[in-house]
This record gives sequence, C-alpha cells and structure tokens, in this order.
Amino acid sequence: MRLVVAAVGRLKGTPESALAERYRKRAEQIGRRIGFRGVEIVEIRESRAADIGRRMIEESIAIADVIPDKAATVVLDQRGDDLDSEALALLLRHWRDAGRPACAFIIGGDDGLAASLREGASRRLAFGKATWPHALVRAMLLEQIYRAMTILAGHPYHRA
Repeated sequence: MRLVVAAVGRLKGTPESALAERYRKRAEQIGRRIGFRGVEIVEIRESRAADIGRRMIEESIAIADVIPDKAATVVLDQRGDDLDSEALALLLRHWRDAGRPACAFIIGGDDGLAASLREGASRRLAFGKATWPHALVRAMLLEQIYRAMTILAGHPYHRA
C-alpha cells in the first residue's frame, strides 16, 4: 500500500519541512518491512483566485487529480475524528489488508476544501480542537504515520 500526503502549499527550507521530511523517511523505511510501499508528499500550488469559493474549488480539483485510483482518503479537518495513534495504525492496517492500493492524506489550503472532497473522504481526521498552522499539521501528520508504522511493526517507539 502506498501512502500519499497531498498538501496545499510549499514548505521548502523551513524547520517544519525538515521535521516532516525526517518523519517521512522514517515512516517509509519501517513501512517497507510491513507492506507499505512508500510515503510521498505532493505539494499543491495555492490558488490565486480572488474569490474564496473559487480558491477552494481550484485547490480541491488539484488535490483530487493526485489521489491514486481506489485510494482510501483521509481529510485533515478540525471537525474530524480525534483518533489516537493506535486507532490510526489499525485503520491503515485494515486498508492495507483489504487490498487498497493507496491511502491519501489531504491537507487543504487556508480556506479549506470543497465540500465534495471533504464529504467524499473515507475518514476525516483532527488533531484536537485547536487550529494548527499547515506546516505543523504536515509535520504532525507524518510523525503520526511514522508512529502508526512502528505500532504495526511492533517497535517500541509508540510507547514513548
């Protein structure tokens, strides 16, 4: 199973980018041993449309275009489910074992995602009720993906 993180915006050269990349590499390395083929980050260009609704639609279309066929989709949404690390690991294991070719995690832009993309997701995931900067959300998501891989591999990191 392939893992894709599709995120609106670029993080080149920031401390958050370095942290996200460190967890992406770790997740990919341990994931290969347990049936996950890679962790890919796809950065989506922010729309320049003046209208908020138009920006959301343009960014959501760009995201939808990079989601692999038959992928499970997880939208990061502050109104989503607040899953603990083990629940996320079990969800990924379930999709892997069910033969899903990929799981796409989606981080929208500042204005959010079009309702069709949000409502069509397999799951909506929140990191609590707080609002987080997109750069931190990406790093936190990749850390949680890495933590899920360690749980599935029986590695002690998840107890930290």
